[in-house]
Amino acid sequence: MYPNDRRYSKEHEWVLAANGEVTVGITDFAQDQLGDIVYVELPEAGTQIRVGDVLGTIESVKAVSEIYAPVSGKVVAVNSELDARPELVNSHPHSEGWYCKIELAERSELDALMEAGAYEELVRAG
Repeated sequence: MYPNDRRYSKEHEWVLAANGEVTVGITDFAQDQLGDIVYVELPEAGTQIRVGDVLGTIESVKAVSEIYAPVSGKVVAVNSELDARPELVNSHPHSEGWYCKIELAERSELDALMEAGAYEELVRAG
């Protein structure tokens, strides 16, 4: 159910690493728990972040939730498509609904994140 090509955080973000950058989004489980997404606030490109920092917020019909940085680095791109179509997070959480791309500061931080199987166990355990 969860793509094996990425890592997952306990806060339900995923990261897909390629060429010293990671793409960040939320998991299908998280978007399902939130319900219909109506607004996503993301950081500006150039913003420096550290693991655990608030990366932005996501607003659904149920609640407003914070998005936490799963890795440290510099935001190099944001998904501006979410400004007009925040529902992409619901319909395509693992692809078109991505949040931002981060130039990875510390590759070892990826090792602290879960592989797909471990994340599925976390979700199952509730």
